[in-house]
Amino acid sequence: MSLFRPTLRVRMALLYGGLVLLVGISLLATSVILLSRAFDSAKNDQNRAAIDVAQHQALGYLFSTGLLFFGIIVLVGTIGGYMLARQSLRPIARLTQTARALSTENLDQRINLGGPEDELRELADTFDDMLGRLDAAFDSQKLFVANASHELRTPLSVIRTELEVTLSDPDADARELRRMGSVVADATERAQRLVTSLLTLARLQAVGGRGLEVTEPVDLAWLVPSALNAVATEADAKGIHIETEVESAAVVGDPRLLERLIGNLVENGIRHNVPDGWLRITTGQSSTKAWLHVANGGAVISSDDVDRLFEPFRRGGRVRTATRGAGLGLAIVKLIVESHGGKLTAAAPPFGGLSLRIDLPRDTSEQAAVSAGATADGAD
Repeated sequence: MSLFRPTLRVRMALLYGGLVLLVGISLLATSVILLSRAFDSAKNDQNRAAIDVAQHQALGYLFSTGLLFFGIIVLVGTIGGYMLARQSLRPIARLTQTARALSTENLDQRINLGGPEDELRELADTFDDMLGRLDAAFDSQKLFVANASHELRTPLSVIRTELEVTLSDPDADARELRRMGSVVADATERAQRLVTSLLTLARLQAVGGRGLEVTEPVDLAWLVPSALNAVATEADAKGIHIETEVESAAVVGDPRLLERLIGNLVENGIRHNVPDGWLRITTGQSSTKAWLHVANGGAVISSDDVDRLFEPFRRGGRVRTATRGAGLGLAIVKLIVESHGGKLTAAAPPFGGLSLRIDLPRDTSEQAAVSAGATADGAD
């Protein structure tokens, strides 16, 4: 380290030394003025010459001796200021040392400063909190990449195995080839759905709070029928009884994302339901917000697992099971709600299943009123 490096410690020491210098000069000047006035008040015609000599000697002694002690005081003040600055800035040095030693492999390090609740303690605690958030974010990203790799590897492995086994059989007939083609098509569709979900998730995370790419009036009631048609076959196969009570729910947002939101909720309610279960969908609006409520039967879910359902690759509180889907549906739902400035509330009833309510800011424009009227006419 260079001797003349303008570090904060050196600047603070010079600041302390300069302050002592100014105070010393002020005291010395005050002493000279007071001493001169004292001699002047004692002068008269008889002793003027003697007092002038004494005044000259006293001022000379004051300047010669006072400047010596004055220099010592300034030096001591500067050195003392440097030591005080060094002691005061020690937490900053610890913070710098910790920051230099950090990498993606040791984000669990903390400063743990302790001591009084002052500004430096607040800075160190804030830095520790930031490290905690970064550590959690990196762990989440590592888990996400590992799960995505696993999910993508499964259909690719199925495709490769089917191709190798079927093509290595010289006696494979057209029936066997069709069976292989069907298996490969299903695995390809699964991989395509996963890639589409990953792209949607990444796009929503990238947008964050910067707003939507597309915003236009949308009525959530219009999107419910298409979402139900997409899962009609699966719902019939499981004997799911579906109830709907949809009223106008006008919002402003991206129609594709809102359609994906309702579709994911309906798919989740069907796929994680029990045989001969039930699914209920309701929509509506108040003066300030529009809402969508999706509730379904199913297995009992622990209240501790409800929040985890919205983490990527979670299915019913578990990570990666053999059920259909990659476990990204509710994670995408959460991001879509956040990107539209809405609120998502989830609850696990004690009798089983899941209840999800989404509140979005209502569209109060004139176009929304016209759309609501059209919805009512269609219902009639």
